[in-house]
Amino acid sequence: MAEINHFEYGWITPALSYALSVLGSILGLVCAGRIRTARTNRQRAWWGLLSAWALGGTAIWAMHFMAMLGFAVENTRIRYDVPLTAASTAIAVVAVGIGLAIVGTGRLNPVRLIAGGVFTGAGVASMHYTGMAAMRLNGSLGYDTVRVVLSVVIAVVASTVALWLAMTVRRGLAIFASALVMGIAVNGMHFTGMSALSVHRHERAGEVTGAGVSTLLVPIVLAVLFGVVGLLYALLAAPTDDDRAAAAYLDGRRLAEPAPSTPTAAPDPVGLRARSTLGQPGTPFPSRRDTPPR
Repeated sequence: MAEINHFEYGWITPALSYALSVLGSILGLVCAGRIRTARTNRQRAWWGLLSAWALGGTAIWAMHFMAMLGFAVENTRIRYDVPLTAASTAIAVVAVGIGLAIVGTGRLNPVRLIAGGVFTGAGVASMHYTGMAAMRLNGSLGYDTVRVVLSVVIAVVASTVALWLAMTVRRGLAIFASALVMGIAVNGMHFTGMSALSVHRHERAGEVTGAGVSTLLVPIVLAVLFGVVGLLYALLAAPTDDDRAAAAYLDGRRLAEPAPSTPTAAPDPVGLRARSTLGQPGTPFPSRRDTPPR
C-alpha cells in the first residue's frame, strides 16, 4: 500500500480551497436571493443558473480541484482524465441547479427541502468520486465503505442546509456567516471522502497517461476568475429592490400629475380679434382720421 499525502504543500492548498468555497457560497447565496425577488420565470431561471454555477462550479468543484493540488502518492505521478474531469464539473453544477429548482418553485416546505437536499447531496458526492475516478496513477484505488457512506451523509446534510440558507438568508452579515459554515461543510465532506481512499501501487511501473496538474491549472483558474467576474458584473448590473421602488415611485408621480391644459382664448367683446391687421407687428392702430369721409 502506497503512502498518501493530502497536504503536500502544507496549509496553502486547504486554505485556498476553503477561500474558494466561501467565495462561491457568498455569490451563490446572493444570486439565490434574487430568485425570490424575480418577477418572471425567465429571470428566475437566469438567477438560478448563476447560483448553480457559483455554488456547484466554484464553491464545490473548484474547491475540490484546489484541494487535490495538495494530494500526492509516494513514488508515482498523478495525471487526470480530461473528459471525466469535465463531467465532474457538469455533475456539480447540474445537481445544484436541480436542487435549487426543487426548493425554489412553489412554497418552501420540509418535503421540498429534503428532496432537494438528497438530490443535491447525491450529486455532490457523485462529483467528488467522479473526480477521483479521473485520476491516473501507477496503482489502484480502494475505499473504506464506512467513510464513503459518512462522506455521502455529510454531503446530503450540507446540501440541505445550503438550500435552506439559499431560500431564507437575505442580509449581508447573515450571508457571510452562512458562507463560512458552508465552506466548513464542503471541505469536511471532501476530506472525509479523501480519508476513505487507499492506493495499492502496482509492482511494475507503467506509463501514466492524462493531463498533468500544471496543464489543467491555467484553464481552471481562468474559468474561475472569469466566472467570478461575470457573477459580480451580473449582480452589480441588475436592479435592486431600492431601484425598483424608486422606479415605481417615479411612475406613480408621473401618472398622478394632471395633463397640461390647452390655453383658451380671452373674450373679445368689441371684435378687435376679427381685424387681421391688428395681429401683425408694426401695423399702426386705426384712427378716425384714416376713415374716408361719407
